[in-house]
Amino acid sequence: MRRFWSFLLFAFVLISYGNAARVDTLMVHSDKMNKDLMVVYVLPDIALNTIQDTCPVIYLLHGFGDHAKQWLGMKPNLPEIADEKGIIFVLPEGEGSWYWDSPLNADSQFETFISKELIRFTDTRYPTITDRRGRAITGLSMGGHGAMWNAIRHKDVFGAVGSTSGGVDIRPFPKNWDMAKQLGSLEENKERWDEHVIANQINDLKSGELAIIFDCGESDFFYQVNCELHRILSERKIDHDFISRPGNHSHPYWRNSIDYQILFFEKFFKKEPQKK
Repeated sequence: MRRFWSFLLFAFVLISYGNAARVDTLMVHSDKMNKDLMVVYVLPDIALNTIQDTCPVIYLLHGFGDHAKQWLGMKPNLPEIADEKGIIFVLPEGEGSWYWDSPLNADSQFETFISKELIRFTDTRYPTITDRRGRAITGLSMGGHGAMWNAIRHKDVFGAVGSTSGGVDIRPFPKNWDMAKQLGSLEENKERWDEHVIANQINDLKSGELAIIFDCGESDFFYQVNCELHRILSERKIDHDFISRPGNHSHPYWRNSIDYQILFFEKFFKKEPQKK
């Protein structure tokens, strides 16, 4: 009997280790920028051990001054979340790009990389749902801006979008975070800066075209611009979730806020039938 129970315990351990998410760190080539960029993939067990099933994907964009591994370092239980929910997480390098295609720098074309090249690479390599109903994108700070920018401009690619503490209006901060390196100075390029503001990208956005969630801490320096985006979306009757809660521009805030966004995206993925 003792041997029997020992065998069961050994089998349980094998199963536990056999069913675990995997983290792949790859270099993905951008034809437009002619360079390789780090992308971290957090893959649930279901994506590794089945042929028939395909998984929805959440693209997680990092903040300014950080790198592709930021989310994994800040949220070390991301593999467990991937396994629990059957979701693939994709964490791409964005440098200090603000995830635009810079009109000044040929080597900073991250809108094309995120919304075209990376999508194509991911869908070719992994068992993803190759449809907007199975894709969401979000990020923190610069990455929150980048997620909104890319999703609104590529509604055919992404079905849901989020932002946490996002720099959704850049104009109050013209000297910060190297934005002038991407767009030129605000003083000399006001029209260009206006064109690169999230609120000025929603003129053609209809309510329901994107599932939208964004949040910001009440002590965050981006709080007012997020409140203003909420006001504009509400005024135009574009459905969205906006969460205002205590907190500042910090890792503890993002570790907490991303859980709510993942739940929002999970509900979106389950809302409609998805293509395989």
